[in-house]
Amino acid sequence: MNRYLLRRVFQAVPVLIGITIITFIFTELAPGDAVTAMLMETSTGGVSAEIDTAALRAKYGLDQPAPIRYLRWVGGILRGNMGIRVRSGVPVAEEIGRRLPATLQLMFVAIFLAVLIGIPLGVLTALRQYSLFDYTLTGFVFAGISVPGFFAAIAAVYLFAVKLGWFPTSGYSTPGKEFDLIGQLLDLAHHMALPATVLAVESTASIMRYTRASMLDVIRQDYITTARSKGLSPWLVTVRHALRNSLLPVITIIGLRLPSLFGGAIVIETIFNWPGMGRLYLEGVTTRDIPLIMSMVLISAVVIVISNLITDLTYAVADPRVRYE
Repeated sequence: MNRYLLRRVFQAVPVLIGITIITFIFTELAPGDAVTAMLMETSTGGVSAEIDTAALRAKYGLDQPAPIRYLRWVGGILRGNMGIRVRSGVPVAEEIGRRLPATLQLMFVAIFLAVLIGIPLGVLTALRQYSLFDYTLTGFVFAGISVPGFFAAIAAVYLFAVKLGWFPTSGYSTPGKEFDLIGQLLDLAHHMALPATVLAVESTASIMRYTRASMLDVIRQDYITTARSKGLSPWLVTVRHALRNSLLPVITIIGLRLPSLFGGAIVIETIFNWPGMGRLYLEGVTTRDIPLIMSMVLISAVVIVISNLITDLTYAVADPRVRYE
């Protein structure tokens, strides 16, 4: 197991390096830079002071050749320095450190809800194939996969926040109010409920769909018929024999959903004014903040690598027959 982990980590290194190189190349090919964005704001009245473009480019190292700038950035990453935000002068690592916890909270609550709801419903629809219950939830699956996330978010805000008033329309906490620890957690849960649920809809539909398909394949196997003929309870047959042997495809789709949730948080966080990585990434793109963009892409790549590694390791828990070589 330890050798397997080390091998996977070493395999991820060239992947991460390749991602940073490709990202840097595409960033270079795009017209303009952070100084150009600042000049555009000056022309529209956004910045009142005169800007010395040559001095600014020299200050942030933008006057250096592209290979030098890339190597300096990678060297800084290895030392724990992700660079400085061009617009605010705040270290990128400090900015990400403030925003990343909010995104991780939203992402993991969303995947927890998706697993908690998707797997049981997938099992039930497989056991009641072609029933009204199955058709109804299958319709939900198609709707959950088809409806764009931004539309679902806007509809949820309008219905549950504006019309019914059950949840706040935006934000991370209630401004102007002080709570004790329990009150802070409840207030956070109140603000997180709507964006996390919206973020979880597509993942819930995907997990439910794959669980249903995998269960339908397993429950038709001979060993399931044998287990039933021995007089085992339907619950024991379903959970111990059928569900456990149908989990590998479901674990795969859960692992694939984690990076999608991280990327989908950009839209959800923008609509719900959630102070996470999504809004930070949007700010970096609109201001052409290259150190910030590069760091965000690297973090996204790390999330993908870690989620794939966790998925592989979970296989052995779900099915002991899986061995690492």
